[in-house]
Amino acid sequence: MRVYIFVRTKPGTSEDVVKRIKEKVKEVLLADSIYGRFDAIIVLDVQNFDRLNEIVYRVIASDPDVIHTETSLTLS
Repeated sequence: MRVYIFVRTKPGTSEDVVKRIKEKVKEVLLADSIYGRFDAIIVLDVQNFDRLNEIVYRVIASDPDVIHTETSLTLS
């Protein structure tokens, strides 16, 4: 399933957060720092909810520079 994760980071850390996530998560299709309401967007292709849960909570949300995440799943 394709997943979009929108990330808010501490000021000035979005590039570092994106780099760390790319290094740790093999399911990353795209990871970019962005301007707007969020500081980064991560696009994943995951096989199941267990793996998604592991990535969101154990990798992304546990990063010390991540303030908030919002996850959206595709419908098809």
